[in-house]
Amino acid sequence: MRIIGGKAKGTKIYTLEGEATRPTLDRVRESLFNILQYDMQDSIFLDLFAGSGACGIEAVSRGAKKAILCDKSKEAIKIIQKNIEKTHQEEKIDLYQEDFKELLKTKIKEKLDIVFLDPPYETGFAYQAIEIMLSKNLIDENTIIVIETDRPDKIKEKLEKLEIENMDQRKYGRAHLIFLRPKRKG
Repeated sequence: MRIIGGKAKGTKIYTLEGEATRPTLDRVRESLFNILQYDMQDSIFLDLFAGSGACGIEAVSRGAKKAILCDKSKEAIKIIQKNIEKTHQEEKIDLYQEDFKELLKTKIKEKLDIVFLDPPYETGFAYQAIEIMLSKNLIDENTIIVIETDRPDKIKEKLEKLEIENMDQRKYGRAHLIFLRPKRKG
């Protein structure tokens, strides 16, 4: 895996061994950031299930003001830390080894511009994360939320219960990217 664009372009990054983590493929990440390129500059980017940290590092490499990376796994945090150091992005990245619910409820205080959610596919974590972010006013109608999943219909069905609207959806092999935005109030 490598950083695809921006200041750290071409830098090979470390990944986790084993099957516990499923990294976002380079081609999916490249497409994601091409779609988000006009929204990235000076944004606050959240990667809630960060794995290797590739998406958050890519975000700051491409102009995000700040990336917040979170993963519960101690091994993932070690890999992310190595990748942050290798790409020289320490000043722009906040890294948390934390359960995502705890992070959203207690640690994040600022409004998020772009949220990337790539939780384990067979969980309801994306829905739970959006529900918490809405209740804590961490996102608004200008926030872009991207969910990576292999079951878009299942996730979209759950999301119908929230004040979220679907903007777009893209398919890359097994992976689907769903682009969402909180509905405007009033």
